[in-house]
Formats: sequence, structure tokens, C-alpha cells
Amino acid sequence: MLPAVNRISYRAKPAASNAVLNRLFKASWPNHRARDFQPMLRRSLTHVCAYDARRLVGFVNVAWDGDKHAFLLDTTVHPSTRRCGIGSELVRRAAELTKQAGAEWLHVDFEAELTHFYRVCGFRSTRAGLIHFSGAIIQRRAK
Repeated sequence: MLPAVNRISYRAKPAASNAVLNRLFKASWPNHRARDFQPMLRRSLTHVCAYDARRLVGFVNVAWDGDKHAFLLDTTVHPSTRRCGIGSELVRRAAELTKQAGAEWLHVDFEAELTHFYRVCGFRSTRAGLIHFSGAIIQRRAK
């Protein structure tokens, strides 16, 4: 059963334990391995969590370069609460907090099947490159 959207609460930079985050990520990402999120959260510009009552059902992180560029990472919504607008609200709130912090650019990388989602959230395609350090170059676009 999908949650009532008006029952979802959002919090910027709440304390989020490894146990709670790993539970959400395990439910949402088939290959997730438990990890320590705390070093990442301490260095992040911000993160936003979504709760259905007290249960964490959504998360997004914003990393940054300390100046003008920020990077949206780990947009995650629990499978039982998807397609209710939680993901787009997480991204909207993260973008607003990023803008308020003085960043001029918010970047995001995503799988092709998420193109529509991120386009609806306001992102536009750009030229980019990516090196995957576990072996191969995934994508390289030269001028």
C-alpha cells in the first residue's frame, strides 16, 4: 500500500545511522553492501531524508567541491513508496538547499532509464566523461 503523500515528512541533514541507511539501500539496490555512511555525510554539503512516520523511505546526498559545483548522489526511495513523488521532492529540496549554500551548478549522473525522472526534476543533458576505476572507461566523450 502506497503512503499518503501528505504523511511524508522531509528533513535536511538529520542524523542518520548506518543501520537505518543500510536498511533503506539494501531494500532499494540489489547489489548494496553494508557500508559506513558517516564519513560521506560529514563531508557533504547537505543530505535530505524522507520519512513515512518514523521509517526512512527516501534519501539523497549532495557532495560538492566547496565552491560552485555540487553533485547529487544516491537518490534512493524505498520500493514500497516509489511513484508517489518522494524522489522528485527529495531532489527539489536538495537543489534548493544547494542553491541557498551558494553553489551555481548541480550535477547528476544517472542510468538511461532515469532520464525522464531527472528531466522532470529540471536537469538537462550535457557533455560529460567518466572513468570507472575498477577497470574500464565507461563513457568518454571528446569534442
